[in-house]
Amino acid sequence: MPELQKEYLDLVVEIKKHDYAYYVMGEPTITDREYDVLYKRLQEIEKANPQFVIPDSPTQKVGGEPLDQFNQIQHKVPMLSLDNTYFPEEITQFIARLERLLPDQEFDFTVEPKVDGVAVAVRYEDGQFSSGMTRGDGSVGDDISENIKTIRSLPIQLPGIPGRILEVRGEVFMPRSGFMKMNEKRRSAGDPPFANPRNATAGSLKQLDSKLVSERPLDIIFYGFGQIDLSHPLDTNLGFMDLLKSLSLPTPQKVWLCKDSDEILDALNELGELRKQLPYETDGAVIKLNSIELREQVGNTAKAPRWAMAYKFESEQAITRLRDITIQVGRTGVLTPVAELEPVFVAGSTVSRATLHNEDDMKRKGVLIGDLIIVEKAGEVIPAVVQALVQERSGDEKEYVFPENCPECATRIIKEIHVSSGNTVYRCPNPSCEAQIRGQLLQWCSRGGMDIEGGGDVLIRQLVSHGLAKNPADLYKLTASQVAGLDRMAEKSANNFIQGVEESKKRDLWRLIFSLGIPHVGKSTAKRLAKDLISIDRIAQATIEELIEIEDVGEIVAQSISSWFQDAQNKSLIEELANLGLTTEIDQSHQESQNAQIFKGKTFVLTGTLPSLKRSEAAAIIEYHGGKVSSSVSKKTDYVLAGADAGSKLEKAQKLNVTIISEEELHKLTNS
Repeated sequence: MPELQKEYLDLVVEIKKHDYAYYVMGEPTITDREYDVLYKRLQEIEKANPQFVIPDSPTQKVGGEPLDQFNQIQHKVPMLSLDNTYFPEEITQFIARLERLLPDQEFDFTVEPKVDGVAVAVRYEDGQFSSGMTRGDGSVGDDISENIKTIRSLPIQLPGIPGRILEVRGEVFMPRSGFMKMNEKRRSAGDPPFANPRNATAGSLKQLDSKLVSERPLDIIFYGFGQIDLSHPLDTNLGFMDLLKSLSLPTPQKVWLCKDSDEILDALNELGELRKQLPYETDGAVIKLNSIELREQVGNTAKAPRWAMAYKFESEQAITRLRDITIQVGRTGVLTPVAELEPVFVAGSTVSRATLHNEDDMKRKGVLIGDLIIVEKAGEVIPAVVQALVQERSGDEKEYVFPENCPECATRIIKEIHVSSGNTVYRCPNPSCEAQIRGQLLQWCSRGGMDIEGGGDVLIRQLVSHGLAKNPADLYKLTASQVAGLDRMAEKSANNFIQGVEESKKRDLWRLIFSLGIPHVGKSTAKRLAKDLISIDRIAQATIEELIEIEDVGEIVAQSISSWFQDAQNKSLIEELANLGLTTEIDQSHQESQNAQIFKGKTFVLTGTLPSLKRSEAAAIIEYHGGKVSSSVSKKTDYVLAGADAGSKLEKAQKLNVTIISEEELHKLTNS
């Protein structure tokens, strides 16, 4: 084989590995720049040597010539829909029906996320992609082969496939991040934005020009099969998922194995908490018999399989009037629009404000002042606006226009693209803006930060407005008499605050790092930085490459940390805090004695919404102290960490007499 052709084939294999790591696993192995160099070299070789080009080359996903229309393909095995429910009791009824159909059989079930996308079937023959089609009417679908081939995470060849025919079924979707970036490009080009990711996906797959489709950020997940001719029979759904993974076909991030309705409900509760972290929209879960043989025995109705059902999540929603839109200026200067509502009862409480996130969110939802709107509260502190009821408009509604100047300090605001989300944001560039100073000081004093007693909104507002505190270091220069001289501050309260400020000097290094408010650095990242780099000086001196080597720190976070510590004002703040006696490095001997031992051998289960910690942050604290986090409650569970709206896991823990703790108790146990 000529040396150049060998280089070409090696490049194909290497780029496909990087594609799998990036698009399927979500764990890129090289930088975008390094990837672009490899891809450009591949294109150069193919252009000069077209005889080398193979069908499975990554460059062949760009798309062919436009089609006049879609051909129709007959499904070899009908592509049925699922029966669905919103009610937990119908899960018990579903299992009871199976028990009647198959008496004396033992069942287990799988639960997986129900992706809100477009259902498709992809067929491989002898390991080679042969066709892709839509569901259509279940019997006949559109041939979208050229369009579906453009999806980067979809392999064109399946080396080592154990059989002649494999038709996999799944869902094409558009990741949230890609959807937002695409809509921004459409607005910049003067095109109307898509309403939601599912509509954008459906519209993309209907394009007759696959080159246009290749520019859309489509992805795919597989969860089922149609016609198959394999050398070994499929025994279980989990076994099928393992087969897909071995062939580099994308599968759901998590699939739960359950024995009964209680375990299914536990899985649904866990998925309900997890689904907002998934890169795609989900509208529920799919519950399936795990055994393929038992599926064949129970069969299908005319429209749906008897062995599976969809459970739909129903959000807590209410309708109210949008009275006005106001602006909050955060600690980083970002202007956030807030919907001022006619008070409405939703999810157990009366709300009068809801977040609108940013301008892109407002435009996507088409919200006008005066609209009747749907608000939703799904475990969040501040409810969100779901959509405007356009059909109810009177004509008196008006569009909100962002201010040209900061409502707090009157500085001319700037418009920019948020680096991680891709959304348009308005920001006040004035670091002396009182709103930003208040936000920084509130984070510094918060329980999750330096935990300073009395450092709430009322006191911080007065300290800032009286010019007594312009940055965190100023808090350590205050006297009790200065604080006592403020409105509604008794001498005792002032002394307690000053004592709390003094005590905070001894707080762990990770709290200092988090409290600094470095963009993209949350509590878990702060803990990692402290643990790996030991001191604030070493963090400040670390290169971007060194930072990326730390777990939980990607390129964007590393850039953010490096930029923050290079700022002259921030350097001065760190130096001043060190001179004031704050902890800026870890006593390693003390850390080793206190760190990983207190939860050694203990298993935790997390449920409900915690007051200040995300579940990932709570899990990081537990694991940092030697504990293990599990997804389901059993007799082997040592602790259940429960927050608001805890469900069946809490009930099961109570039945099993498992110790139940709150977030506050977790902080006490870990001294965090």
